[in-house]
Amino acid sequence: MSTDSRFVHKMWQEQELSKMVAGGVPFPMLSDGGGKIGSIYGVYDEAAGVDIRGRFIIDPDMVIRAMEVLTPEVGRNPDELIRQIKAFQHVKATGEVTPSGWQSGQVTLKPSPALVGRVWEVWKP
Repeated sequence: MSTDSRFVHKMWQEQELSKMVAGGVPFPMLSDGGGKIGSIYGVYDEAAGVDIRGRFIIDPDMVIRAMEVLTPEVGRNPDELIRQIKAFQHVKATGEVTPSGWQSGQVTLKPSPALVGRVWEVWKP
C-alpha cells in the first residue's frame, strides 16, 4: 500500500516489478491516497504527502504481531518477512515459541516454569 494512485501502481508493476519478479508481484497493491491508513499506523508524513516505508504483520484476529518502519534509503528484506510469517504461523499452530533467527524445522521452545534458566540447554544457536 502506498499513497501512489492505482495508475502509478500499474506502471510500477509493468515497468519495474515484472522485471524483478517473474510475472510481477502476485498480490494487489493498494492505494492510500491522502494517507488515511498510513495515519492510523503512524507512517504517514503529512508534510511530504507520502507513507513512510513500513510493513505490518497482522494476524487473522486483526492483531499486529510485528512491524518495521524504515526510511526510503534502506531497503526491506522479503526473506525476513517470510521467516517471521512462518514463525508466527508455527507459534499459533503449536503454542511453542521461536528463538531469534528461527527457520522452519529448527528447534523451538515450549514455555514452562521448568524452562526458566535452562533455555541454553535446549537452544544452541
